[in-house]
Amino acid sequence: MILRAANCLAALLLAALLAVAFAWPGSARADELRPVAISFTQLGESRWRLDWKQPVASPAARLAFPTLPGNCRMAGEPVVRSGAAALIGGVEVECDGSVADRRIGARDLVVAGDAMLRVVPLGRAVQTYRLTASEPEATIAGVPAAAQVWRSYFGLGVEHILEGWDHLLFVIALVLLVARGWTVVKAATAFTLAHSLTLAAVTFGYAGLPSRPVEALIALSIVFLAVELARGNRETLTRRLPWAVAFGFGLFHGFGFAGALREIGLPEGEVPAALVSFNLGVEAGQLLVIAAVLALRRVVQRVSPRAEPPAVRLAAYAIGITGSYWLFDRIIA
Repeated sequence: MILRAANCLAALLLAALLAVAFAWPGSARADELRPVAISFTQLGESRWRLDWKQPVASPAARLAFPTLPGNCRMAGEPVVRSGAAALIGGVEVECDGSVADRRIGARDLVVAGDAMLRVVPLGRAVQTYRLTASEPEATIAGVPAAAQVWRSYFGLGVEHILEGWDHLLFVIALVLLVARGWTVVKAATAFTLAHSLTLAAVTFGYAGLPSRPVEALIALSIVFLAVELARGNRETLTRRLPWAVAFGFGLFHGFGFAGALREIGLPEGEVPAALVSFNLGVEAGQLLVIAAVLALRRVVQRVSPRAEPPAVRLAAYAIGITGSYWLFDRIIA
């Protein structure tokens, strides 16, 4: 009976890891975080400019349109062009009176992902909203709340680590390899610190790398951890210096994060707050993943320690195969 329970728990651990490892492996890139980006900028007393970017998976996809405030209308035909894996639209807008307390959003755009909306009134603070499928519209504030940017970009950071498959797989491999609770937390914090430094450097124009080698290096970091994990309990570089390995690879992952934020933009005048809150969100998401993986592993260890090594070994192979596929795909694509 106990052995059967142990096997079920081991299978549960494997199922969780394999589900992440093989979820959309063919389409995973350095950053899966590519939400819709909408900007509503005031040009004059009644004139506004609406711009939006819609990520697309196929060149045949059609551009959708944001929803305007009820007292606004398009002042001409939208200009549409194709960008890198995205459709981009723009149009001037005429509004009758103030747009404060009016609704604006992306009801037809927010389907599979989120949208980041920026409202830029003349002479007033920029407003930032995160739109979701359940809340596809926002109310434009007369006086925006000070915590608005913090809430929006914190949620974006949590979502990024939970839905960015390559970053998530790196964290899971790190947890399985290091195994010790506080040591894992310290290593993950070093990873966050490193990608925060790179992200800030790219944002402020002090550093930059092309996306292709960045994507390949991120995949290589997953393969590296998988190889060390497959070696069993033998002493490895990551087991000796987990924080140093996490910090080193975190620098490259930071370039990937920067590419994601570049797609949606950062609010003018609130860039430091957006960067800090985004990174805090990433750290919070990492801690959730760490807690879940450690809890599953602890259950298996208590019920049947003999079931743990083969489960971890198979997870290492699954992670390594997925990372290798991404690596070759990103090199030859």
